[in-house]
Amino acid sequence: MFLYHKLVDTTVKKMKSQAANFITISNMSFGGAAIMATLHEYYSYSVLFIFIAALLDRYDGKVARALGQVSDLGKQLDSMSDIISFGVAPALLMYKVVLVDFGFVGMTMTVLYIVCGAMRLARFNISEANGYFTGLPITAAGTLLTLTYFASNTFHPAFYLFLFPILALLMISTITLKKV
Repeated sequence: MFLYHKLVDTTVKKMKSQAANFITISNMSFGGAAIMATLHEYYSYSVLFIFIAALLDRYDGKVARALGQVSDLGKQLDSMSDIISFGVAPALLMYKVVLVDFGFVGMTMTVLYIVCGAMRLARFNISEANGYFTGLPITAAGTLLTLTYFASNTFHPAFYLFLFPILALLMISTITLKKV
């Protein structure tokens, strides 16, 4: 009986220690699925997967803090997940939906957005936690960019030639936003 309890305790501790990382990996998986959906022109699924990734991203850090399992690995994994789910996935989605017709300029705006998102995440990873974000978080930028999918038939495609660099510059700006 003692061995059984020891095994259960060990299993529970391992599950507890990996719960937040599992949520983060799920976020990353939905970001990857959004990319695959975009490549196969299932744009509505891509939007859905990005929104699910955003929901998961909202809770991975909360779960880690609640379980006392905050780690450098978790922080790095979260950033890798964010660049996929809120950098590449939304940028590729909106590139395929509206910017593809702009050729090289459309590609440049898409790459600019992704690069600035990666720079924003790198800066976040080396900064000290102080209760504020410096620059627009990539999660917010990616979710906002994805939301514009619903109005992509309303906006002139040239609108996105301005939206992409504005979001990119906001991510690397020095504006501060209180963490919620």
